[in-house]
Order: sequence, then structure tokens, then C-alpha cells
Amino acid sequence: MATSATSDQLLVIIDPAARQADGESVRIAKDVLSAGARAKLCLPDGPEEFARALARRGARRPVVVGDGRALTRAVTLLHRRGELAGCALSVVPVGDTALAESLGVPGGAVAAARAVLDGVERRLDLLVDDGDGVVLGALRIPPVPVRAGAASPVPLSAVRPWYRSLVRTLAARPARVSAVPAPHAARLRVEVDGRPVVDTDQPVEAVSVTPGPAGVASVEVRPLSVGAEATPLLASGHTVTVTGAEFRYRTDAAVSGPVRRRTWRVVEGAWSLILPAGH
Repeated sequence: MATSATSDQLLVIIDPAARQADGESVRIAKDVLSAGARAKLCLPDGPEEFARALARRGARRPVVVGDGRALTRAVTLLHRRGELAGCALSVVPVGDTALAESLGVPGGAVAAARAVLDGVERRLDLLVDDGDGVVLGALRIPPVPVRAGAASPVPLSAVRPWYRSLVRTLAARPARVSAVPAPHAARLRVEVDGRPVVDTDQPVEAVSVTPGPAGVASVEVRPLSVGAEATPLLASGHTVTVTGAEFRYRTDAAVSGPVRRRTWRVVEGAWSLILPAGH
């Protein structure tokens, strides 16, 4: 669902890392935003000042100028304050733009700033874990990239709308160079809505979970491959629980853990992001 971003009062929070990574893009973003709206600029020195600025935003629409860590920090702060549902966020990605672009935000400073001014508010799903952490884009276990193979996925449930897009994503991945087992294989039990997808007797190379759309998480479990390419297992549901030996996981731009158990649940339409009108 999309609604117009009507407020022309902006609180532009410029993350310190963005100023260090690409000062020119930060300058461009400030110029475009200031020319198109009443923008109050905030240059916090660290996370505590970042949090205070966001908490004191008043009626202004918050705009984060920074990378994926800065955007995730803003969503986490609003979630823990119970203010996420009623606050439409904008972001001008500077530095690592991968997370923002995966959510539909333009990568360039000019295009992203214009989207802040002219875009629409879109509700997005969120993964929330039992430690009150959030996932905007996707989580991966283990937290290092695992090269994907060309085997066709096998869905464990009826085909859902998300399945077609997931297949396209898998098809775009580079082919595995060899069948040598990954050094980060783990023994984990993965359950989706209480139903086991894989248990600890089957070593796995990787587990990935992606929120949405429509309040459903897409889950892929890639079993350990020895010799022939293993077929990835797919499932979908509202909650995902992973247990087993201590494991770390990557969520968006950060690595967490080690933990022995973690449960993630999908919160449908939990937050709003300003995106280009045609997205």
C-alpha cells in the first residue's frame, strides 16, 4: 500500500560514517533536500546523538543519510520506542548502498534525495527476533557469503507469490565452481511455523530468511553438498526458529551471535519507507 509523503518538514540526520565515506554525496543530498523542503540538518557525532535526534524529531519526517547500518539503527530505535508504525522513514544511501537499493531506494544521491521529496510511503514487512532485533532485508546463516549452485529448488509448501521472485533470485546467482563442501557447514534444526525443514542430522551450508510480502517469510535451507549438487529446500511461514550448536548470523549490515537458539517472526506492514512513486 502506498500513500503520498505529504510533510515538507524534514529532519535530515547525517550519519558520521557517511561524512567520512563520501562527503560529496552528502553535500549533494543536503543541497537537493534543502532546496525542495524545509530541512533541519543534524550531524550527530555517534549513536547516542543519533538516537536523541530521532527521538526529538517532532513533526518532521526523518531522513537518514548513511549506509545500511544507519538505516537499520533508525528502524531499531523506532521499533524499541514503539513508534515505528507511525513514522515514515526516508533514506539517502551513502557508503554501502546495497540494503537501501534492495528495498527500492535509488542508489545515487540525487535520485534518492528526489525520491524523499516526491516519493510515496510504502508499508514493508519486518522480521523481529526474540531478542528484539530487527531485519529489514534478509538474514543469513552462516554470516559469510555461500556460493549458490544451479540446482532447482524444491518447495516444501504450496507455491506462493513470493516463490516466483525467489526463483528469479536463485537463477541470477553465480554457479558453484566446485563441489568442495563449505568450511562453514553447521548442524542446525530449522523450523517454520513449528514444522521442521531440516534437523541436526543433516549438515547445512547456509540458511537464509527474507521477510514479506504479505506477512510471510521466505526460507531457503541449502544442505551440505558432497559430490553431486544438493537441492535447496524452500519453505514459507510466519515464524522461523533455528537451534543447534552456537551459530552467528548476518542481518542486513551486521553480524550477531553466537547463539544456540533464535526465533524470528514476520510483522506485516510494520514500517514505512518513502520510495519512488513508480516502484
